[in-house]
Amino acid sequence: MRDPSRLLRLDGEVALVTGGARGIGAAASAMLAAAGAVVGVADRDADAASAQAASLVAQGLRAQPLAIDVTDEGSVAAGFAAVRAAQGRLDILVNNAGIALRRPTAELTRADWDKVVAVNLPGVFLCAQAAARIMLADGTAGRIVNTASIMGLSGGGLYPNISYQATKGAVVNLTRALAVEWAGHGLRVNAVAPTWVKTELTTPLFESPELLARMQAVSPLGRFPEPDDIAAAILFLASRAASFVTGHVLAVDSGFLAQ
Repeated sequence: MRDPSRLLRLDGEVALVTGGARGIGAAASAMLAAAGAVVGVADRDADAASAQAASLVAQGLRAQPLAIDVTDEGSVAAGFAAVRAAQGRLDILVNNAGIALRRPTAELTRADWDKVVAVNLPGVFLCAQAAARIMLADGTAGRIVNTASIMGLSGGGLYPNISYQATKGAVVNLTRALAVEWAGHGLRVNAVAPTWVKTELTTPLFESPELLARMQAVSPLGRFPEPDDIAAAILFLASRAASFVTGHVLAVDSGFLAQ
C-alpha cells in the first residue's frame, strides 16, 4: 500500500503557475511549493511575480519569478524555456491566469470581449501547448490543471458576465479534449471550477450586500472558499493522489452546481 502521507508530496518536481502572484495563483504557488515543488511564479506583472517568489524563498521554499504575458506567444515560449533551462524539467502547469469584465451583453464592446477572450482562452491554450511540448519531448508524466469556473458549467444568472462565461465554458471542453489527446503519453489534464472566491477579481461582488445575499442563497453551504481551498484542489489534481484522474472538472463551489 502506498504511504498516504506521500501522495500529495511533489518533492523533486517543477511547477509553473500562471497568474501566480495574486489570488488563487498565489495560493497555488505557495501550496505547491509547500508540497516540495520548485515553483515558477509567472505573472504579467514582473514585480508582483518577484515579490511572491521572494516571499516563498523567505519561507524556505523554492521559487523562480517569471514575467509572462499569456496573450503573447513569444513571452509564453520564453518563460517556459526559462523554467526548463533553470530547473531542467517541467512536471506541472497550473494554467490559472484569467480576467473578467462584467458588462450587460448589449453594452459589451468588441474590445472588451476580445480582452477577456485573449487571456482566458488563447492564453490557456498557449500555456498548455508550451507545457506539453516540454513534457512530451522529455517523456514526463506531466500534469496540467486549468482554472475554469462554475460560470463555465452554468448560465450564471446573478449578473451579466458573458465573455467570462463563454471562455470558461471553452476551458472546460479544452480540458477534456487535451486530456483525451495526451492521455496516451501519460500526461494528465484536469481543471478546477471555483465558485465565488474572495480575491481582487471578486471584490466588487463581495462588497455589495444585496449581491452577496443572492450569492449565499444559491450556495448550499452558505459560505465561500478562500484561495487556499482552491489551491488544495489544484494540489490534489497535480499529485499522485489523482494519478488516474484526467479530463475531470472538479467543482469547488459550496454546492452551487448540485442544485
